[in-house]
Amino acid sequence: MASFEYVRTVKPGHVFRDWLIEVLGDRIQNKYCEVRIFKLSHASHRVCRYEFKGEGFSVIAKFFAIPTGMIKKYDSYALMNKEYEYLKKARKIIDVPEPIAINKDFCCVLVSKYVPGKSLFWYFEHGKEQKEKLELVADLLKKLHENTQTYYDKENEFSKFNYVLQHLKIDRHENEKYKRLLEKWRHSFLLDRENGCMTHNDTTPVNYIFHRGRPLLLDFELASRHGHFACDLGILCAELKHYFARKGSSQRAEPYIHHFLKHYSRDEEEFRQITRVIPFYMAYGLLRIAILKWNASYRNYLLREAKNCLKAVEKM
Repeated sequence: MASFEYVRTVKPGHVFRDWLIEVLGDRIQNKYCEVRIFKLSHASHRVCRYEFKGEGFSVIAKFFAIPTGMIKKYDSYALMNKEYEYLKKARKIIDVPEPIAINKDFCCVLVSKYVPGKSLFWYFEHGKEQKEKLELVADLLKKLHENTQTYYDKENEFSKFNYVLQHLKIDRHENEKYKRLLEKWRHSFLLDRENGCMTHNDTTPVNYIFHRGRPLLLDFELASRHGHFACDLGILCAELKHYFARKGSSQRAEPYIHHFLKHYSRDEEEFRQITRVIPFYMAYGLLRIAILKWNASYRNYLLREAKNCLKAVEKM
């Protein structure tokens, strides 16, 4: 699990520190305070927490032009602006960290308010209130989805899949199997919708933080405006399956997945519709996980489970 590690302390005269003091304005009373820097151990870009000593205030700085994940080539300026705008839009609807400023001259940095709390991952690790927290997450996602209705871009759902397949670097024969299954989903009615909505597209357990009993959703760089709401549900379900698989039995995830989807659904009919489309997005979520560095055996397990999820279309 990612954590913040102390790096160093900076004083007035440090250029980035001084810029932070300027943009934070009245939030910082002592303009000459020292600032402690902590770096996040695992992230797709460099992410640091800046703690203003004696002020009781911290910010998170995400440097888009300093990639630290597996994907190195992307438009850092566009990503910086995109996440900033999506955070501002989402903040009108759900709880997210307050976006404060962006600056392309500091490695395309996005600065947001630091919110302390425990992640959804923490509650599963400690065996505490898992279903209660999943209910809060379901409510948060429902609120986001229902209040951002727009047109639906079905083709983009397949573009996301193809992007992941491209980065998996599997052999051509296996790739063709996935492509054939995706075509069956494309030509079925299961993914058809009248309306799309804002989707987060990265709903992993570490991106939900609980602060004073309320859930916050972090990290909007992969968000989109015209998606299928079930994408966010399927990714989280895949993450739950992955979590319990690493603990010894993916079957232990089933009660939590059922509870989460049931709570999200307004009635039995919607629950039935969601469970018909969830395999598609669980497959997407499992393939996203497979991109990460695993041993060959576990990677093959993820690929196999993703393929089995996609085969659900053949039974409908």
